[in-house]
Amino acid sequence: MVNITADNKLKRLIVVGDRVLIKPKDPSDRTVSGLYLPPTVQEREQVQSGYVIKVGPGYPIPNPVDDEPWKETEEKVKYMPLQAQEGDLALYLQRSAIELQYEGDQYVIVPQSSILMLERSEDLE
Repeated sequence: MVNITADNKLKRLIVVGDRVLIKPKDPSDRTVSGLYLPPTVQEREQVQSGYVIKVGPGYPIPNPVDDEPWKETEEKVKYMPLQAQEGDLALYLQRSAIELQYEGDQYVIVPQSSILMLERSEDLE
């Protein structure tokens, strides 16, 4: 589990839209039967797992069109939040992940639609 705190160095990062920042778990370098896998095979695995570090605000919801143009309109954008939350363990599709390195650590950014499953440590209601 990745320790996420308020004084985390990643608090300066802002994830936009429906994107999720994930810290990948170290892939196993062995198969179940004990064979060692070379790094090129590990990178080609389609499904990877990692911990959700930050999430974007979600999908923007369009403002309703008002038929009264003289009214003051508030241009505040509303979002539909994502299902992923910080601290979740996510299984995601590697092919849509964008890899990046930030302050010496490896991360991936994936769209919400590429996340196949989330495991949350707290009980779901």
